[in-house]
Amino acid sequence: MLIEYKKNREEIMALSNIMDKNLQTIISDLGYTSLYPIQKQAISKGLLKGKNLLVTSPTASGKTLIAIIAAIKSIEKKQKVIYLTPLRSLATEKYNDFLALKNVYFNGNTNNSLNSDQIIENNNSKKSIKDGKKELVIKIASGDYDSKGKDLLNADIVILTNEKLDALIRNDTELLSNVGLFVVDEIHLIGDKDRGPTLEIMLTKIKKFYHEAQILALSATVSNSKEIAEWLHCTLLESNWRPTTLIEGIYDQGIIRTNNNKKSKINHNSSISSAPVDIAVDSVENGGQVIIFADTRKRAASLAAKSAEGIFSLLDKKQKEKAANLASKLAKISDDTELTKNLITLISKGVGFHHAGLGHVVREKIEEYFKNGTIKLLASTPTLAAGVNLPARRVILSSILRYDYDYGSNVPISILEYKQLCGRAGRPQYDTFGEAIIVSESGMNSEDLYDHYILGTPEPIKSKLFNEKSLRFHILSTISTIPGIKKTELYELFSDTLFAQNTKKSNIIFKLDSVLEYLEEYEFIKCKNDRYIATAFGKQTSILYIDPLSAVEFKNTLNSISEIKKSLDSDQYENITVCFLHLISECSDFYPKLVLRKKDMDIFYTTIRKYSNDLIYDLDENNCSRSFLGLCEWINETSDRSLSDKLAIDPGDMHRISESGEWLIHSLYEFAKLLKREDLLPIISELRTRIKYGIKKELLSLVKIEGIGRIRARALHDSGIVNITILKSTPEFTLSKISKIGPTVAKKIKKQFN
Repeated sequence: MLIEYKKNREEIMALSNIMDKNLQTIISDLGYTSLYPIQKQAISKGLLKGKNLLVTSPTASGKTLIAIIAAIKSIEKKQKVIYLTPLRSLATEKYNDFLALKNVYFNGNTNNSLNSDQIIENNNSKKSIKDGKKELVIKIASGDYDSKGKDLLNADIVILTNEKLDALIRNDTELLSNVGLFVVDEIHLIGDKDRGPTLEIMLTKIKKFYHEAQILALSATVSNSKEIAEWLHCTLLESNWRPTTLIEGIYDQGIIRTNNNKKSKINHNSSISSAPVDIAVDSVENGGQVIIFADTRKRAASLAAKSAEGIFSLLDKKQKEKAANLASKLAKISDDTELTKNLITLISKGVGFHHAGLGHVVREKIEEYFKNGTIKLLASTPTLAAGVNLPARRVILSSILRYDYDYGSNVPISILEYKQLCGRAGRPQYDTFGEAIIVSESGMNSEDLYDHYILGTPEPIKSKLFNEKSLRFHILSTISTIPGIKKTELYELFSDTLFAQNTKKSNIIFKLDSVLEYLEEYEFIKCKNDRYIATAFGKQTSILYIDPLSAVEFKNTLNSISEIKKSLDSDQYENITVCFLHLISECSDFYPKLVLRKKDMDIFYTTIRKYSNDLIYDLDENNCSRSFLGLCEWINETSDRSLSDKLAIDPGDMHRISESGEWLIHSLYEFAKLLKREDLLPIISELRTRIKYGIKKELLSLVKIEGIGRIRARALHDSGIVNITILKSTPEFTLSKISKIGPTVAKKIKKQFN
């Protein structure tokens, strides 16, 4: 093992013409034996000299190591590194990637380098560090938009979602005072209508206010890369090289035709099977893993179920035992919905499905089981393509149609999205090739599909910044963080956006003036001597990271409520509570907003009748969502199973609903403080806790105890332990006998009181 380790190190050390000895040592210690073409190209184009680079190359071609190398050089200069990703799941993945660097790199000596005396090699090729050198501090943050980020100040590398960095900038954080490198992952998402505007305005500000820092932008697919590179002031590096060959093809009437001029026949397996399943089973038969991308959650679950028996028959005895064992373990820690129970049954057969309706813990386990090879076939919605890295030998697109809410119907996916889905094909550790197969649907010409998707060029990335919501959101933020900014300076800043590159200046000025008038009319900002400042209301709106439109709705509702008496009866309390739930669930910031179905009307009218007296305003089916009903059920301790059965709200959806609700009810609390509505603060504060835990009011005191959530709090309450005073006096032995508590939790509870 030691001989092999030294041999691998020699290959990296041979790169002395482009890397210094310190960098060679670190990369070798990380386990890299050589550099991929795009990595060598990045170094030759100034990566180590602080040059701005836009790197576009396929998935798994080595972009993460480029970021690590740039980070090392920045840290050697005693400068901070900010790594930006669009999703929380990607942030977690990158955090784990950088933890490997933490294990081998310490900056305690004067030249920030490791020398041979500091590295002790053993027969496991592990290293330890002598002399107590200071280790790297790597931190990750993605939530709590009004956090000031003080806990991140001592970090060398900070991994953030785009929105989190934007929120930190709004909070006047010192985080950016010594940044030497901004790594911007998935830069192509600047063209996303939801996430794109924040990324675009943030990059515009980085260029203007932090222009001495290096920008390293990364993506697998950018067709107008020259335009993006020019806008970012980056040197463009492009490569089509990938460690595994990508084969793309179309399936039509039992035959796969691929772009390497081959045709192969796919056997039909059973009467309940379908084309995507047949193509998947064919790959698993030959030792591969497969991802089937489906257009809906229901289709993903259906395809997984149809493939179960075919995949199970291909597993050997050990694989079957492992699958059954892991399925059994997951059953003990997951929710009790029918959705999850069906999934667990499928896992025992080596098959799974993955979508946003599943709970967080369950999704993580599915990803883990696919990575370790237990799940051979995974059917998923396309969201998986933008999440964690789960490569498969064969990727199958069961449909190229997606429902578009703007159009109100199914439309074909873009070539850009297709290429992103293709990126999952090819497992570098296991395969020399990957396959991406489109299933030709009824009524679609396979030749047209081949020409459009396989031979086509991805659509250019276009700005989505200049819509009213994005503009009022980011103009207010700019004025709030730069007090006294002139109108001409605002024009100048927004004229440097990607949108402005192809837009007349007069159009930009017109849009900005329109938004400025709105912000001034609703008292978010003031103008004096052609300089703008944010009011207390505007500053608070910016810090809370909400749309000014939502802030106006919150303010108007709070002002419309008569002063609350010190003691409210239960009906009055619940009436105000339900109106606050409606207020936040219908505002423009709330997500996901699930529409009411015809079958929900009975539940809706039952809910409204329950709170019919003294409501702040009228509620009807035209201004309510299923998410609102979900929140009403959630704070009354409705179970995951009941939410799924009654309202078709799956655990993953309910998690996002409660998370969104907690953030917005916190925002309402801050506005109530600003408006000096002390009479409303206790109700709003209690409602935030109820949304967080999904509990009735009677459990509020119990969930203050660490380790006590909605289920354990209810178990304690039903056992007569209705408050903390009684809990303190209850013996540990008695606690341990209560259902859902047990000896371990009982001990932890009593330890807190001691």
